Amino acid sequence: MKTVLRIIIYLIVFVVVVGGIGAVGSVNTMNAGMSVYDKALPALTDLQVPIYDANKPTVAVLLANEVTEVFDFLVPYEMFAMTESYNVYGVSPDREIKSLTGGLDVVPHYSFDEMDAMLGKSPDIIVIPFMPILDENKYAPVREWIRKHSGAKTTLISICNGAENLADTGLLNGKSAATHWGDMNRLIKKYPEIQWVNDRRYVPQGNIVSSAGLTSGIDATLYVISKQLGEAAAKKVAKEMNYPSYEYVTNPQMKPFVAGLSDITYVLNNAYQWNKVKAGVLLYNGADELDLSAAFDTYAASGTTTTLTVSSANELIVTKHGLNLVARYQIKNVPKLAKMIVVGADAESAAAEDISQWKNSGNSAKLLFLHRDAADRFAMDPAFEDLAGQEDIQTAKFAAKRLEYRATDHLKLEGSPFSFEAFGIPVLLGILSLLIAFFIDRRFIRRKKGSSVNISASRG
Repeated sequence: MKTVLRIIIYLIVFVVVVGGIGAVGSVNTMNAGMSVYDKALPALTDLQVPIYDANKPTVAVLLANEVTEVFDFLVPYEMFAMTESYNVYGVSPDREIKSLTGGLDVVPHYSFDEMDAMLGKSPDIIVIPFMPILDENKYAPVREWIRKHSGAKTTLISICNGAENLADTGLLNGKSAATHWGDMNRLIKKYPEIQWVNDRRYVPQGNIVSSAGLTSGIDATLYVISKQLGEAAAKKVAKEMNYPSYEYVTNPQMKPFVAGLSDITYVLNNAYQWNKVKAGVLLYNGADELDLSAAFDTYAASGTTTTLTVSSANELIVTKHGLNLVARYQIKNVPKLAKMIVVGADAESAAAEDISQWKNSGNSAKLLFLHRDAADRFAMDPAFEDLAGQEDIQTAKFAAKRLEYRATDHLKLEGSPFSFEAFGIPVLLGILSLLIAFFIDRRFIRRKKGSSVNISASRG
């Protein structure tokens, strides 16, 4: 009986020490990645809104009140804008600053009510990124607005786990849908009335198109563009993006991604990578949206890096296709950084003044021109390669897998084979838990046994 008790104590101590500390680490990592804008608002008098052309169809890309997935929002927004054939707007329940995962903050072009008043009808396309439903009251307006504009004349596109937001409306009931491979089993249980598909990059169902994980949203968006504007327009966008997997647009069939042992790197990074790299991302006027996503959805989403937005002045930054961004820090007050990421193949000329101000600020963090000499590459590729050098090869490989990025054969991943910190800390915690359990065993269990023997002997 005492042997069983001792085994139970060892297991409990191990789970409490290793599992408990890991759980705290995971929660802290998640909270950092999903933090919302909490600083004093800059003056928004210079807010720029793309001109509305009544002769063009309108695309509304949604933003939630709490947080929205950065890739899911930025990339479809840019792709529709690149065609120059749509009115493209970021739309949310109100005009307050909205946060994307990784800490990028956006000012919506219109509130739901403002867009309804301007159009007098439903948008032609609504893009639904992943928006975690954290607070029912804050999220409810998003659900209601999607339902309100779900008529047959409006195309609804869910990106990645935006399929959950679409499923939440009930509009997918009785239909087939795709979503991120990591959420598939959970959503099968939560929404059994939907036929979840795991072997296609996107699934069209009437006026609804759902995509699988992240980069699959590129295929879904190109599919919609090809259907509405013609395949030549879709191919032109893909070429300008240097997107390497256009074949999925015409044939979305794919080999399913599944969870594997190699994914443990991601879990351990989130739980035990305590010494996270603090990287700035320089925001400057004209920055490309996809390039920005490469910084936030590669580094920040890996569990290894905290990304901080930095600008030269406390004023709005306008991206290449008209998004209004707000930086959380300025060069003069940013915390100590390990590096400053500058995105864009032409960043050294496009952001010359901002870069000069950074160099003259006395900050010792190195400048990383992420897309230098990469004008002909897909924006994510240099980020994967740099992440491998910053962290390890397994972390970079999972970053690509998380993004459901298929064109990885040409990547040059060089670095440590795995994270010694992420693997080493739980090993040390495991040893510590064994020592604690051994102490409890000697102090309370074995001693108790010995004491009872002594008492019996004295009675004899």
